[in-house]
Amino acid sequence: MNTKTTNLNWFRNAAPYINDLRGRTLVVAIPGEGFEHENFRNLVHDLALLISLGVRLVLVPGARAQVNRALECAGIQSRFQGNTRITDRETLEVIKGVVGRLRFEIEAAFSQGLPDSPMANSSLKVLSGNFVTARPEGIIDGTDMRWTGRVRRMDTKAISRALEEGALVLLSPLGTSLTGELFNLNYLDLAAEAAKSLNAEKLVLFRDKPQLEVDGEPVYDLSIHQAEDVAEQLDSETLSCAISACNAGTQRVHLLSYGDNGALLQELFRREGAGTMIYRDSYEVVRRARIQDVGGILGLIRPLEKQGILVRRSREKLEAEIDHFTLVEVDGTPVACAALYPILDDQADMIAAEIACVAIHPEFRGGGRGAKLLLHLERQAKALELPEIYVLTTQTEHWFIERGFEQVDVSELPTSRKSLYNIQRNSRVLRKRLNGQ
Repeated sequence: MNTKTTNLNWFRNAAPYINDLRGRTLVVAIPGEGFEHENFRNLVHDLALLISLGVRLVLVPGARAQVNRALECAGIQSRFQGNTRITDRETLEVIKGVVGRLRFEIEAAFSQGLPDSPMANSSLKVLSGNFVTARPEGIIDGTDMRWTGRVRRMDTKAISRALEEGALVLLSPLGTSLTGELFNLNYLDLAAEAAKSLNAEKLVLFRDKPQLEVDGEPVYDLSIHQAEDVAEQLDSETLSCAISACNAGTQRVHLLSYGDNGALLQELFRREGAGTMIYRDSYEVVRRARIQDVGGILGLIRPLEKQGILVRRSREKLEAEIDHFTLVEVDGTPVACAALYPILDDQADMIAAEIACVAIHPEFRGGGRGAKLLLHLERQAKALELPEIYVLTTQTEHWFIERGFEQVDVSELPTSRKSLYNIQRNSRVLRKRLNGQ
C-alpha cells in the first residue's frame, strides 16, 4: 500500500471520530516545557485543525519551568509545600510577568496564517479574561500558602459563548478573587476543574513521555480503579490529575507527549491512539486470561465450534494455552475472548504471531469489543517487536480486512505455520504488518 493510499485511508477512517467530537468540548493542558519544545509549532497546527473541525477547545497553560527560571534570575528562592508552590508577594509579581508573556506568545502562535501553511486563512481568535474566580489555598500543615489559590468558581456561560463563536478559550493559571486579589493556581487543578465545570468530553494532559509505564511496560489505557492502584507506584502528577478528573465526572482523560508530532490527532482519530487513556466507565475491562477463566472461554467458543467457525479445543488444551488468551470482562463475566499464538522459526525464535479463537457472546456483539480485543493483541505483538500478525479464517474475512489485514496466499505463511495448515478447512490467510504503525 503506497503512502498516498495510506493517508487517504487514515483520513477516511478518522471521519467517525471527527463526527463524534464535533460540537464537543475538549480541555487541553500543556506544561511550560511544552511551549518551549520544538514540536510546539506542530501542536498549534493540530489544535487549530480541531477547532476548524468543530471541536470546542479550552487551553490551560502551565508555566512552572519559566517561573522557576525567572525567580532564579531575580534572586528569589522557589519554595514549595509538597508539590505546591508557596506564593509570597515577590513571587506573585514574577508569576504575573511570566504568565502574561506566555499568554501573548500563545496568542501570537495561534495568529499564524501565512499562505501554504497549515493555518492559512484560519482567522482563529484566542479569548482570555477573568473567567476564573479563586480563593486562597490557606494554611497547609502549618504553612501559609499566601497567594497560592484554588478555583472557587468558573464563568461557564461566558466561556461557552466564546466557544460557540469558534474561539479558543485560554485559561491562564491565575484567578481573581471577590476582594480584587490575584491568586496563583496549579494549571492541572485548573484544567481538571474546567473539564468538570464545562462537562468536557475529554481532558487532554500533555507531558514529556507518551505513555505511562508500569513495571517497565507501556500502558495504553487504565480504568479509574486500575489507575488508582498504580498511582502510588508511578508518583505522576498528571496521573493524579487524571484520577481526580475522572472521579469528578470526566469520562476520558488522555496523557500524551508534547514532543510527539501528531500525538493529539492520533489519539483522537485512530483506534490505536498515541498515549495513555484513563477512563471512568470501568465496569468493562480487557485483561489477560487466567486458569480459572477456562470455563468462561469454553462457554464462548463452543457454539462457534459447533458451527465450524472455530477449530475445536479441549479443556486440557485451553488450560495449557491459557497464557495466550485475552478477555473482555463485563461486571466480572467474560463476554469476549481471543488468543495470540507465537510463530517460531527454525531456531525457535519468535518471528510473527497468529490471532485465533476470536469469540464474542451474542448479546455483546456490535459494541466494538472485537475491535478492542484485536487492538490489545496488536499491542502485545508490537511489545514483542514482531513485524506482522496473521489470522486464518473461514467466515470473518471481511471483518479483519476492514481492520487493516490483507489476504495473502498460503505460501506466504511462515514455514513453521504453513506446515500445520489444514487443507480441508481451506481457511483464508490474512496478514497485517505492524512496522511503521
